[in-house]
Amino acid sequence: MKITINGTVQDLTVHDNTLLVDVLRDQLHLTGTHVGCDTSQCGCCTVQMNGTAIKSCTILAVQAQDAEITTIEGLAKNGLHPIQEAFSQEHGLQCGFCTPGMIMSTVQLLKDFPNPTDDQIMAGLAGNLCRCTGYVNIIAAVKSAAKKMQGQ
Repeated sequence: MKITINGTVQDLTVHDNTLLVDVLRDQLHLTGTHVGCDTSQCGCCTVQMNGTAIKSCTILAVQAQDAEITTIEGLAKNGLHPIQEAFSQEHGLQCGFCTPGMIMSTVQLLKDFPNPTDDQIMAGLAGNLCRCTGYVNIIAAVKSAAKKMQGQ
């Protein structure tokens, strides 16, 4: 199968039942995409597929044939992405395990709502679980990222 990962076309051989998350982690060694639950509940495996946030543990790799996938590793271009900067500056992480998924979901959230309300942030991140932070700093990070992306 052919798939574009972080701007690079990959020609891969995969089994019909291989999950996209396993291809990313095991074949391509992009270990920033985490596996937290194997049931699509935690959001740690969130990536962008053709510009839309998806949970890569719910997609068979063959379903991503000819797709463009962006992982947390591909988000930064010439330095950290503004969302990554905001999560760091606002302390929107503790152990960091959920952070890649939170950031990749925030990419989608800020596409849909460039200046989100607290309710929109909570709804946009509802599919991502954090066991450490209590979400206060994550919400602050999303607000900060929105401002950064608007040039404020």
